[in-house]
Amino acid sequence: MNKLILWISAIFGFVFQAYAQDFYSQKDRNYWLGKAEENIPKLTESIEQPKEVVRMVEDKGAYQGWKAERAFPVQQFYQTSLKKQESFILDFGEHLTGYFTFAVTPLNRTPDAPARIKFTFGEVPSELATPFDPSRDGLSRAWLQDEIVTVTTVPDTIIIPRRLAFRYVKIELYHAPNYDFAVSDACCKAVTSASGKPEPLPETTPAIVRDIDRVGLNTLKECMQTVYEDGPKRDQRLWIGDLYLEALANTYSYRRHDLTKRCLYLLAGLADDSGYLNGTVFERPYPHPQAKQLLLDYALLYNVSVKDYLQATGDKQTAEDLWKVVKKQTEIIPLYLQENGLMNFEKANQEWWIFIDWRDGLYKEVSLQGLSIFALKQTYELAKLLGREKELDHLPKMIKKMTDAARKYFYDKKTGLFAGMNNKQISYSSQLWMALGGVTTKAESQRALKALQTSENVVHTGTPYAYHYYIQALLNCGLNNEAKEALIAYWGGMVRKGADTFWEAYDPVNDFISPYNFYPMNSYCHAWSCTPVYFIRKYPEIFQAK
Repeated sequence: MNKLILWISAIFGFVFQAYAQDFYSQKDRNYWLGKAEENIPKLTESIEQPKEVVRMVEDKGAYQGWKAERAFPVQQFYQTSLKKQESFILDFGEHLTGYFTFAVTPLNRTPDAPARIKFTFGEVPSELATPFDPSRDGLSRAWLQDEIVTVTTVPDTIIIPRRLAFRYVKIELYHAPNYDFAVSDACCKAVTSASGKPEPLPETTPAIVRDIDRVGLNTLKECMQTVYEDGPKRDQRLWIGDLYLEALANTYSYRRHDLTKRCLYLLAGLADDSGYLNGTVFERPYPHPQAKQLLLDYALLYNVSVKDYLQATGDKQTAEDLWKVVKKQTEIIPLYLQENGLMNFEKANQEWWIFIDWRDGLYKEVSLQGLSIFALKQTYELAKLLGREKELDHLPKMIKKMTDAARKYFYDKKTGLFAGMNNKQISYSSQLWMALGGVTTKAESQRALKALQTSENVVHTGTPYAYHYYIQALLNCGLNNEAKEALIAYWGGMVRKGADTFWEAYDPVNDFISPYNFYPMNSYCHAWSCTPVYFIRKYPEIFQAK
């Protein structure tokens, strides 16, 4: 057994002692965590230099009202006293995740006091133009990437120990000593577990699709660390929902299946003592879950991830190792399944976090029903691949009961749209999950998805995460042209607004959308936004064609 895992558990008394009356045995957890440890990928490192010095210019036509304009060459900055201009902004020309290094050099006399400098790191221009304080969000202020560094000995070279995610670096004189000095030799040791270069798209592929694919690959690369991180700026951890989508894109690009394997084992080893999966887990300072962070839809999507992994790799042993975890997640649905075939949404919503999408006011009853049906079908497919369908022979009957109920209680034959029992809201999420769950025929799915374009008061998606499922629903029901147009309009919209990597939250009509009430807190390189890579490369006849 992996000695490191056993040592960690002994020191912290956390991982295993918390499971005194555990659904899984300690032997199982040791094995899963050991396999996760064995599959930690090696990080690829590169040294990246800033390309130029820029200034941020207010522009109402630019994304979030700010754009970067070239000011002068980097070498000129290296020779300029920081005291004479007080602030500079370096542009590295691309999004990077890694460790920032700089040197401090005296210019006119012997240094006799410390120099104090403030660094602010931004993924997009507005982060360097918007005051961070007072912070108006519900998350830790410390996620915002600003650091005050005291350089005691000048000259010196300093590495900021915090791993950062950025394109732009604002350098400001914070406390001035009596002597002049310059900041020089700035660089970033960029890190990622992505390796090699995915096969380039054919030259005949439309330029905007090639651009979307390029930005999607950059997004995935930056989020591929020693787990699939949701965002290298924030939250820097593994979430099941991000894992599912990142793994899809990885299968059609970098093919680092060891990273997917690690994440699946890590989530299993850190499941709740009930046997249900925590929605998110941490690697450091030792592997541990965000306790009681139970997401119903994410737990179900874990099963789909295991099935997809098996199909992508043929690694039957890993799927067998994780089978008991997969099987346990199917037990969630019967806890809330009523006699009429509907999930008891209100009860489930009280006892679990049901995510679906970041969108204010979204009512999730219909979405949960459709997602549950989808996950059960995918789990049964996994069971058949493993020759274990007899263990889940009750699922087909349950799926039919839930499908019939959705059609009976949620479906309006006149409009062709689905709405909840107690809330008649029409949303993208409701329609797409009914389509993905196969509740509707292809023709009915087409009608519902098309009707969204002309219906009033429709609740749209709030994130690329939910929009991924919308694209997949369009493809599943044969609306291929609409899927291509939607992908180009949505992710192409981010590209046209200057995205180097795709963002956590995006609304084409609201550049300031934020789940946190403060847009600088948003992650502007976010894992769940990378899936154009998957669509473009899995369906070349649709997305690569002119």
